[in-house]
Amino acid sequence: MSENDTSPKPREEQTKTAPDPTEAIRTEIHREYAGKLAQAEMKTQAAKAGIALPEGFADYLDTSKLLGEDGQPSSEAVAKLLESFQPEPKFPQLAGTGRSRDAAPLVRHVSLDARRRK
Repeated sequence: MSENDTSPKPREEQTKTAPDPTEAIRTEIHREYAGKLAQAEMKTQAAKAGIALPEGFADYLDTSKLLGEDGQPSSEAVAKLLESFQPEPKFPQLAGTGRSRDAAPLVRHVSLDARRRK
C-alpha cells in the first residue's frame, strides 16, 4: 500500500473520529445563558430573603463567580453575595420587661406617715 491511499474510509470510522457538532453548540449556549441563570437565581434568593437589590446591580456583577464547578448557579455563592445586603435585625421594644426608656422615671415615694418622715 502506498502512503497516499485515498480510498474512502468506512462510515463507522468517520463518525468515531469526528466530534459531535451539537455538543459544541450546546456547551456554547449553556455558557452563554449560565450568567443569566445565575442572575435569576440571585434575584430569586434576594426576593425570598426580603432584600431589595440596588437598581442595575446585576448588570455590573461578574456572574461567572456565581457558577459552580458544573456550570450551574451555586446557591452557596449567591447566599454569600447576599449576606452584605441583609437588613439589620429589628428587636422588639421589650416593654414591660423591666426598666425601659419609655417608662416613667423611678421616683422615690415619700411616706405620708409622720413617724417615717425625717
